[in-house]
Amino acid sequence: MTTRVLPRDNAPPREATMSPSLTVYQQHHLRVVFDHHVAHLYPAMVTASKAHVVMLAEQGLITDEAAATMLRGLVTLTGDRPEELEYDGSVEDVYYTLEKRLAAAAGIEVSQLSVQLARSRNDLDAGVFRMVLRDQLLQVLDALLATGRTVLDRADRHADVVVTGYTHRRPAQPTSIGHVFAGYAEALAGEAAAYADLLDEMNRSPLGSCAFAGTDLDISPRRLADLLGFDQLIVNSYEAVAGADHLVRVATLNAQALATGARLARTLMDWLSWGWVVTPGEFTQGSSIMPQKRNPVVLEHLVSMAGAAAADAASVLNNVGAAWWEDSNNATTDVQARLWDGDDRAYRFFSLLGGLIAKLDPLRPPSGEEIVASGATTTAAADALARHGVPFRGAHSLLGRLVRGGAPATWTGELVRSTAADLGLTLDDAAVRDLLAAAVRPELVLRRAQADGPGEAAVRDQVGRLSTMLDTVQERAQELRERLTRADTALAEAVAARVGP
Repeated sequence: MTTRVLPRDNAPPREATMSPSLTVYQQHHLRVVFDHHVAHLYPAMVTASKAHVVMLAEQGLITDEAAATMLRGLVTLTGDRPEELEYDGSVEDVYYTLEKRLAAAAGIEVSQLSVQLARSRNDLDAGVFRMVLRDQLLQVLDALLATGRTVLDRADRHADVVVTGYTHRRPAQPTSIGHVFAGYAEALAGEAAAYADLLDEMNRSPLGSCAFAGTDLDISPRRLADLLGFDQLIVNSYEAVAGADHLVRVATLNAQALATGARLARTLMDWLSWGWVVTPGEFTQGSSIMPQKRNPVVLEHLVSMAGAAAADAASVLNNVGAAWWEDSNNATTDVQARLWDGDDRAYRFFSLLGGLIAKLDPLRPPSGEEIVASGATTTAAADALARHGVPFRGAHSLLGRLVRGGAPATWTGELVRSTAADLGLTLDDAAVRDLLAAAVRPELVLRRAQADGPGEAAVRDQVGRLSTMLDTVQERAQELRERLTRADTALAEAVAARVGP
């Protein structure tokens, strides 16, 4: 049969084909969920099922023959292309599709399967969802770390390139491209550590919890965890199934990290528009009417992606908050798509941002005269007076009058002294000389000794310390990957030992 699909704008309505064998619920929900979830869940379910069958056999809960039969079938399913599986309405979801295909591959009836002995879809879904997110978050972390290293490379290269720093979209003080990038690199280092911590939390196994109350059978959740690369077990079987805090943290960390990156993207939009840095051609699109235009729209896309991450986080929080503290589709199935899509978006976000920054080099950064004309050097001039014992509020008032009277390049010693006298301030020749030098030499900021400041040596020291922070997170990610590789090897060996030649 067909259904009318509402037209967009003034377009005529089109026909959408519906399978006559599917109910309305199957057509508009189960099929949609299946199509989106199968490629993510099916491979992880096959892997988790291998580990479960091995564990059941080792515990003496199924016969060696039954284990070998099911494992041979599961090995066959490993070759499936889940993206090609279609929902036909004969079973409810991805899990039951796996059971149906497993029975066929093993040459037995579904009624002869024991793959779900001492296991529920509840703990299986919770376990494989953690496995999928674990893999995705490792990819996100890889992209973030690569971007961090690119940003640090640019910070080191351009630690001596002075630009105007802004606050509230107004010229504020001189800084350097290196200082700005090192600042963003520190944010990335903190986010990298947060993703590593989240991976530690994600890598706790809920398997063995069954529906939520466990089982009287003598299973070994620890063995399951080891075969699947989980570091720890969740302490409480109810929390293992009902808990969703780890899911909320995925969504909120993605939203946080992308929001920070989007703020840098907005700043880079200005730098590109002002010609301070090169506009990388491969990250631009042309105009359909203006031949001279090359638009760095990737930065606009990054800001939009951050908005989508915020929307995903709001959706996850809403669904989790609307669910009961128990197994509930609100807090599981209905948030899975948001997190999978969100992780993919975060991976693409950092890949795009890092790729763009790798191509950024100075083009026409603001000249010293332009920085001085903007008034950005006046704070340094006030500080120069403070070094000569002038109270800062008095120095602040003096510089305010001077800059309102004209650009710093027009100031003279006589003007400074007369303006100071009007405020009841007496300045010696050294104070006047230092004020004028600070007012017209923005490059002096590169000599600043403050450890966290924009001084050239300070920025390069920051680069070294931040690189060490990224190295620490990289080591944590590598340790997890090695554990997962060892688990894959152990599982393959355990399966091979039971399947036989």
